[in-house]
Amino acid sequence: MLVTRPEPDARHEAEALAARGHDPVLAPLLEIEFLPDVDFSLEGAQALIVTSRNALRALAAHDALDEAIALPLFAVGETTAREAKALGFAEVTIGPGTAAGLAPLIRREVHPEKGALVHLAGEALAFDLKPVLEEEGFDVRIVVLYRTHPLPELPGNVLEDLANGAMGGVILLSPRTAKTFARLLQGQGAVTQAKSPVCYCLSQAVAEAVAPLGFDVRVPAHPREEDVLALLDSGAPSS
Repeated sequence: MLVTRPEPDARHEAEALAARGHDPVLAPLLEIEFLPDVDFSLEGAQALIVTSRNALRALAAHDALDEAIALPLFAVGETTAREAKALGFAEVTIGPGTAAGLAPLIRREVHPEKGALVHLAGEALAFDLKPVLEEEGFDVRIVVLYRTHPLPELPGNVLEDLANGAMGGVILLSPRTAKTFARLLQGQGAVTQAKSPVCYCLSQAVAEAVAPLGFDVRVPAHPREEDVLALLDSGAPSS
């Protein structure tokens, strides 16, 4: 099983796969660069929005941490919420697992007149909440705390495993990772050589990013990593 997510999550996912009896092959397709010198203000903010654990990891080393943890926080899903609580956030609202699904929850829980919403994020957003929430009258500030750098090419051992059928599946947990995987495979001329591995995708947006490859794609009912891993054991039909 090809593990494509960035470190340190790649190592944790590999351990989970090994515990299920799978043979993980690590090839993180994105490298995370934290931006510790970003200057931002939380003055007038009523709440924070976090759609990535990497934003919280970047915040952990930032001077604004103490001020930030005093605010309520909307987390995209359960794992991000756990990370936020471990960092010291006391008031955490848990979303359904996608940024698109988080927007209606935010609209129900807070009101524009109470102050700005600050989205702590990466440079590339899978789903931009700002225009969606601004349509409802919210003032949304995006603070970029990290950026990602894609791998320049797939490692030779990965190409070999894909070509000889040894790679039974590829786990893809973000649209950016899926797009990078598809682009590298196409760019290295390896799509037709690959023995059609199953792509296990966190969400429909991730599946759409890898669809041009023509591989079997499977998506869980809920966008959670544990549900993606459960697909490996369930023999669920393709999405």
